[in-house]
Amino acid sequence: MLKVGLTGGIGAGKSEVSRLLVSYGAVLVDADLIAREVVQPGTPGLAAVVAEFGPGVLTEEGALDRPRLGAIVFADADRLAALNAIVHPLVRDRTAELEAAAGPGAVVVNDVPLLAENGLVPLYDLVIVVDARPETQLDRLVRLRGMTEEDARARMAAQADREQRLAVADIVIDNDGPREALEPQVRTVWTELTERAAAS
Repeated sequence: MLKVGLTGGIGAGKSEVSRLLVSYGAVLVDADLIAREVVQPGTPGLAAVVAEFGPGVLTEEGALDRPRLGAIVFADADRLAALNAIVHPLVRDRTAELEAAAGPGAVVVNDVPLLAENGLVPLYDLVIVVDARPETQLDRLVRLRGMTEEDARARMAAQADREQRLAVADIVIDNDGPREALEPQVRTVWTELTERAAAS
């Protein structure tokens, strides 16, 4: 099995790269999806979040109110650290289960937004960084995701900067241009990943 860490700043296009890799045959372990899964209603994770942040972070239906929680944690580094201390161990345990199920010879791509920030590089055989200029990220967040510029800048500021991400990269995929320029790069990377998986 080849364990790949895939990361990139918000709006860099990491999700599109992971989608392409899955279409070629990668097994995807998506940290964001798992982070949602471990705080579903009725889970110990959600109970721990409510114990830490209060019932005000729940919707009327009893689910996690992500925008409300986001407004709290992205404005306060200590509150973000408190949330991460609850969610990250749960995500780590679920990730290990999914990796174990992938089997030998698989290319397992771990989509991890905060890979550089949380010192997770040693967990992977190699790290791929999807890179885009901050101006490109900001434009995509505002134009495609409908964020306000202030919210987009706050989300970007809560992550590692571009230089910190590039410093941990074994492979860099440049996604500053149009989508058509992305696929040939990802296909080339996939060839390299399958060769490495076969060699290991």
